[in-house]
Amino acid sequence: MGTRTQTLKFHNKPYIISAYAIGGKKEGEGPLRDWFDECLEDDTYGENTWEKSESKMLKTAMTESMRRAGKATEDIGAMLSGDLLNQLMSSSFMARDLQIPFLGMYGACSTMTESLMLGAVLTDGGYSDNVMVGASSHYCTAERQFRMPLEHGNQRPPSAQWTATAAGAMLLSRGIGKNGQQESGQVKNTEVRIDAAGKVCPQHQIRIESGTIGKVIDAGVKDSNQMGSAMAPAAVDTILTHLGETGRTLDYYDLVCTGDLGFIGKSIVRDLLGDAGVSRRMIADVYDDCGAMIFAPEQDVHSGGSGCGCSASIFSGYVYRNMKAGNLKRALIISTGALLSTISPLQGESIPGIAHAISLEAVDGTEVPVSNSKERK
Repeated sequence: MGTRTQTLKFHNKPYIISAYAIGGKKEGEGPLRDWFDECLEDDTYGENTWEKSESKMLKTAMTESMRRAGKATEDIGAMLSGDLLNQLMSSSFMARDLQIPFLGMYGACSTMTESLMLGAVLTDGGYSDNVMVGASSHYCTAERQFRMPLEHGNQRPPSAQWTATAAGAMLLSRGIGKNGQQESGQVKNTEVRIDAAGKVCPQHQIRIESGTIGKVIDAGVKDSNQMGSAMAPAAVDTILTHLGETGRTLDYYDLVCTGDLGFIGKSIVRDLLGDAGVSRRMIADVYDDCGAMIFAPEQDVHSGGSGCGCSASIFSGYVYRNMKAGNLKRALIISTGALLSTISPLQGESIPGIAHAISLEAVDGTEVPVSNSKERK
């Protein structure tokens, strides 16, 4: 019988050469306000529909990420993106405007790491020198599609999460081959970060070391206001699979961050990892969740944040910047998705979950051969 592995080890380790994160008005009032590149003053973003507003956020994140890397649309071989709307409307309209070869991605709120995974495959395999990836969500579009129109004023139970109005994008580029030679698509970083004291932060290169493809896990949760509970088992399954297949422990990483489980889902992940034998001290030291990070409890978001844009913006902002500055050397990012439709919960169906993991590493300088990378013992 064959031996299956869910973890892809990238030989050329594609680089993330730029990123851009946008948050909505409420997100800009939260604890991560300074980690967004842009925060909206009005969630309409100058458009006449919420859907157009979300598409504009995603387009801005994509174009600004390209601009920062000195790339034009003609330099991008493929663009991978997704959202929560029917027919991926936000991404499709954005792709229509940019005219870059487009692959629409749908993994619910796991879309960002799903896009990173496939984008890394394209660059690592030499099929494209530069690939754009991104994802978005909007509170008003998601509420209208999956719950109730805001005009109805429906009450939300305490377990419900608040879909983030946010978008994030990253530009992937070819890494370094086995012989240590620079590939044609590699780009030296041009971004400069300034810390709170006004000093220039040391610049690091961020590359994708590996990725673990998740399985669909169904815990039997049927309540669409319990998304964190539905997705948490999938996140744990992917994390444990990644650790098992790489031979690592949780503290190999400086940060292990799930996508949008919120306060309830985060607590469940901590318990399930501990029950599986993972050191609870390690969990406390390195684990967090984007849905628990993006809003403050006093913002009345019930169980925290959710949506494709939640993890996309935090990975493209908070995680990216901290790795560029050298504050994080290794990070495992895991976007999580609830695979329900607008009617499946009403038909009594349970809500399956999915989670994909991406292993990132920050390296000094611009050229470190793949053969020199080492595992932490």
